[in-house]
Amino acid sequence: MYYFLFTLIVLAIVLTISYIVSYFGKLRARERNLDKIKNKWAKPVSSKRNFDLIKIYLDADYSPQKLSDITAKDLDLNSVFNYIDRTNSKPGKQYLYKKLHLPQTSPDTLLQLDERIGIVNADTPNRELIELELSKLNHTNAYQIPNLFLKVHEPLFAPVMDIYIKIVPYLILAAVVSLLIIPNTISLVVLAVLFGYNVIFHFASKKKTTGYSASLPQLLIMHKVAVWLVKNAKTGNTDDIKKSLVNLVGLKRSLSVVNFESELVIDSGSPGYAVFQLIKTLFLLEPHIYTNSIKHIGRYRDDIEKVYNFVAEIDVLIAIQSVREGLPFYNKPGFIDQNAKMEITDLFHPLIERCVPNSLYTRADRGALITGSNMSGKTTFIKAIAINTLLAQTLFTSCAKAYKAPFLKIQTSIKITDSIEEQQSFFQAQASAILNIVEGSSSAEEIKSLVIIDEIFRGTNTIERIAAAKSVLSYITANDNFVFVSTHDLELAELLDEDFAIYSFEDSKSGRTLVFDYKLKEGLLKSKNGIAILASMGYPESVIEDAHIVSERMMLKYME
Repeated sequence: MYYFLFTLIVLAIVLTISYIVSYFGKLRARERNLDKIKNKWAKPVSSKRNFDLIKIYLDADYSPQKLSDITAKDLDLNSVFNYIDRTNSKPGKQYLYKKLHLPQTSPDTLLQLDERIGIVNADTPNRELIELELSKLNHTNAYQIPNLFLKVHEPLFAPVMDIYIKIVPYLILAAVVSLLIIPNTISLVVLAVLFGYNVIFHFASKKKTTGYSASLPQLLIMHKVAVWLVKNAKTGNTDDIKKSLVNLVGLKRSLSVVNFESELVIDSGSPGYAVFQLIKTLFLLEPHIYTNSIKHIGRYRDDIEKVYNFVAEIDVLIAIQSVREGLPFYNKPGFIDQNAKMEITDLFHPLIERCVPNSLYTRADRGALITGSNMSGKTTFIKAIAINTLLAQTLFTSCAKAYKAPFLKIQTSIKITDSIEEQQSFFQAQASAILNIVEGSSSAEEIKSLVIIDEIFRGTNTIERIAAAKSVLSYITANDNFVFVSTHDLELAELLDEDFAIYSFEDSKSGRTLVFDYKLKEGLLKSKNGIAILASMGYPESVIEDAHIVSERMMLKYME
């Protein structure tokens, strides 16, 4: 008996020391994290991002306004996300990624977003404390929280095993008390059998509980973060969130052991952690926690999602302000209901360092054909238009000095490749993508489209390419969609002169070096530089001379 009491005292001392070490370790970590938060403000955060986990929340959304996979790829949306992601939590990343793929068509929604951005970021010291609190959800396991509310959860164990899990701690305590009062062999054997079976059951049940071992502890952390945010972050009316937090109190209680474990130790190598794991195993605490928690999750999935969105959105509101302050300049967009036009002043691509800004003005009944020599910037320019439209309708932020346009559906055909699996040629793949654009740009569509096409109908002969391109582009423009097309086909510009405004990006030569100013100019491209690029790269002079001769012959033949 004295040995047993001595063992308990030693365990208590070990746990106390572990708690003290953990407490001071957390204080030091808090100061380091606060310094990191201050230093990263208004700067892109360079880190590896697991998009398979980030997109969990987005993949569960089937909204019709969701960007197509083709458009997301065309706009290098993952790279755009890498640039604007200044979030502090994994739910914040998931929420921002989803928001970036769901352009809004309601001015009130975007104005409310902007108002909340101003409120949350008004007090810089408090904002930094909010970021610090949000960073508690920066563990990779926090990516799994959406899985708790996105699907229905079945019971982990059969009813008989549920009963055993509930009563086994009392059986063990009864055996221990029996040994303390009257030492006897039967109680010792019972205790040994229970412990042995529980160890086997604990590890056997890991297959069923492993899906929750990541998400449930993070759910508890999220609940605590949300409670802190309700008290300390100025976010407007939080009555609805308070109700959800109250509904989840029962779930919090069922996870109390997890909470104790997280407070007890700072890392898995401490003695306290090992002792606690032993206790959990012998008393089947883990299966008991998850069995009770899953019952609560089934009843309160909606509340979990509300709390998740509340926490994640605050993180995103801070990230948007960080992006705004890190840009050379930005503008809060103006959306036009009537007189469909697009007017953007000093537009730039956020991913291009020292990007040369350009301005444009166009109407829905008149497209824009962008001609230009190779590497002159025409593809970057049309991508920048689409990205700015997307950022305007998602983050209420445009990379420009002024942005005025209607709400638009973004459709693109830029990065088209052939498909061996589907046995499609390059031309077939692009034709299929453009057909989707045509079908989504009919006169019946309530929201008109912003159509971005790079080098339309590459991969077929010149005559049919130009004929098909002219017909398709005229059809899309006739339905009052905004159309921007880059092309090398100067003949197409002549055919579309009545329906399209013609612009160009040009270059000049300085010796053997090509010089680009990346400025958009009105009018048709006056020169081509394909052969000049070959020369600047060091191709043999005989090849360059022969190419010039063939080019001149073909131009003369075309003019005839």
